[in-house]
Amino acid sequence: MAEQGLKPDLSKQLLDWYDAHARVLPWREKQGVPPDPYKVWLSEIMLQQTTVAAVKDYYLKFVSFWPRVEDLAAADPEDIMKAWAGLGYYARARNLLACAKAVAAAGGKFPSSLEGLQALPSIGPYTSGAIGAIAFDLPVAAVDGNVERVISRYYAIETPLPASKPEIRDKAQALVPAQRAGDFAQAMMDLGATICTPKSPDCKTCPWTEHCLGRAKGLAASLPLKAKKVKVPTRYGHVFWIENAEGDVLVRKRPAKGLLGGMTEFPSSDWGVQTEFVAPFRANWRKMPRLVEHTFTHFHLQLAVWRAVAPTAVLDGRFVSRQSLHEEALPSVMRKVAVVAFHHDPHPEVPRKRPRRVG
Repeated sequence: MAEQGLKPDLSKQLLDWYDAHARVLPWREKQGVPPDPYKVWLSEIMLQQTTVAAVKDYYLKFVSFWPRVEDLAAADPEDIMKAWAGLGYYARARNLLACAKAVAAAGGKFPSSLEGLQALPSIGPYTSGAIGAIAFDLPVAAVDGNVERVISRYYAIETPLPASKPEIRDKAQALVPAQRAGDFAQAMMDLGATICTPKSPDCKTCPWTEHCLGRAKGLAASLPLKAKKVKVPTRYGHVFWIENAEGDVLVRKRPAKGLLGGMTEFPSSDWGVQTEFVAPFRANWRKMPRLVEHTFTHFHLQLAVWRAVAPTAVLDGRFVSRQSLHEEALPSVMRKVAVVAFHHDPHPEVPRKRPRRVG
């Protein structure tokens, strides 16, 4: 059967399925209620390379703090970083503020065209497609990882990613209906997230199972194919848990630009191939028995954690109480440092599991 002949049936089948099985998500409006472009944009930025489960609480926190784009644009950058702490990919938080300021300066309304959306900070082809379809019902495909998987399986595309992306985008775009494009975009995402899952797809309940070439060829579970990953290098470093006489902990702010820009950290050495411990000042340093390990996009990091007591003026930074660390803009890797330090805490009056509630 030709693709053009399949298009109306596929769209209707998926929308019928979506009407009955759509996920209930905090940023989704009920059927018939116009979407709020601000909430669509906020959720899409948060969902970049991040799961729905991880995003939900952060999204609700942001809209409670800053219910309108103008509120977010006027927010203190430090408050935004604190609210974002733990969600990862921290450049998104900095870009979030830049985009909010641009929209607020233009009257508080998001552009309703793909070109206008892509002219805003941090909005690329996928995000503009998702916002355009969901918020403004533009007939465009929003191709995320879920959609790539669904399309690869339905058409049995055996070219590995990322080389298959142009073909996937073309086939996804060809399926977008003239009406209800926003619902169709969300239906595709839901299909990939709940039925056409990465492992063990539930083909029996899929609305597209009848003509799915991947299922027919027995390839569904193995698609999409991916090019062999290049092993990321490992970097090493030392991080310093420094307390004053009262038991407060030294923290400092990272430079605004670069990795974890603007976030709060415990002082550390450079992260590279050098693993030799060089004390930042003379003290009775004690090494924690556990390493902290964290994987960034382009490298894996191993940190040795060292503890010492020092006066207040030894290094740049500020001392904060251990009980208030959860209020700081600590990225995930630094929260791991806190867990290691607290696990071996010589002060039993401080709850050891406190750092797990940071953020």
